[in-house]
Amino acid sequence: MAYSKTEKKVWELAEPITVQEECFIYDVEYVKEGGVWFLRVYIDKDGGVSLDECEAVSRALSTVLDEADPIQQNYYLEVSSPGIERKLKTKEHFDRYIGETIDIGLYKAINKSKQLTGKLISFEDDVITVEVGGESFELPLKETTGVKLHFEF
Repeated sequence: MAYSKTEKKVWELAEPITVQEECFIYDVEYVKEGGVWFLRVYIDKDGGVSLDECEAVSRALSTVLDEADPIQQNYYLEVSSPGIERKLKTKEHFDRYIGETIDIGLYKAINKSKQLTGKLISFEDDVITVEVGGESFELPLKETTGVKLHFEF
């Protein structure tokens, strides 16, 4: 998944802050929703992050962003955990969750379904290998609408 120039710059600015808070950046999104821009920085660490850690990163990052001013238009800054049903977008994300159950949205149906839930076997050259009901599927990432960790409620 390619990050925009803005997302890359924010990642670069946020990295030292997250290291100081003993966590890491999981993802950065800069998106327009309903005419409003959102800058979302997802942070994580083993065992998960607390609300206090999200607040600390948010306050420090807000100051750094005000000083660097890498974004011209108004936006809302959100710093949070990626959540239990986190999106998988990068090789690092996929590699971290090999063996876990994932949900995959598809543009074209497989076996009359545009949704697959199965065990993540591998991720190489932007191709997801997933096992569903004993059958293995190789799916190019570009043919998916999104991939996330599965959580059984």
